[in-house]
Amino acid sequence: MTRLIAIRPWPAFAPVAANDSYPKVPTMTFSCQAAVPTAHGSRYLQQLCKHWAHNLTVDFNPEHGTVTFPKDVRGADYPGDALVTFHSAAGALDVRIDATSPEQRDALKGVVASHLDRFAFREAPLSFDWRDL
Repeated sequence: MTRLIAIRPWPAFAPVAANDSYPKVPTMTFSCQAAVPTAHGSRYLQQLCKHWAHNLTVDFNPEHGTVTFPKDVRGADYPGDALVTFHSAAGALDVRIDATSPEQRDALKGVVASHLDRFAFREAPLSFDWRDL
């Protein structure tokens, strides 16, 4: 006697969203933060965000900004997208990087510092006290 077994397709759960076939797998985050001393944090935040808005996903106002760097930006191949967050505080510009690998985080430290120094050329070089989180 032959026995028939019904095989259920894997995975046996509903998709997260209509356009996603499978749930997203969370990736590990490698973060760092720096407080950059400057009296012009809001100005530099807005200049940086406007500059990157030509090619990247950016959201900002005079006090806060976020920039998403895709995982494959400029030919890179990181595990996921990185997020750089700016916050203008009294006497400083707070910068936070949330990356998906230590290499991505370290590369973005250099990118943010060089771009910020370019816009703050009257004060450059600015000091970055990067602290890994």
